[in-house]
Amino acid sequence: MKTQRTGAKSPPAPPARQVRGALFYPKHVKAKVAKVSPGEFIRQVRVETGKVHWPTRKETVATGIMVIIMTLLLAFFFFGVDAFFSTVVKYLLSLLG
Repeated sequence: MKTQRTGAKSPPAPPARQVRGALFYPKHVKAKVAKVSPGEFIRQVRVETGKVHWPTRKETVATGIMVIIMTLLLAFFFFGVDAFFSTVVKYLLSLLG
């Protein structure tokens, strides 16, 4: 069965530049960044670094211990899941042969 073409035309495709801009590039125009000297840049970095809340040694140790505990729990969990599926697969294969 053939399809008939109607007289209505589809709208023309937008120019490639508009499509690329819509898909890959942000629509806003890039703002110009003020250029500063290397010395001023280092000063700004030091000021911003001073605003950062650095964790205490106690917080760092507590976080590290929590990471180790969670890693061990997940290791045992995945070991158990793996052992379970290994047993199931071995059982199913033993039924075949």
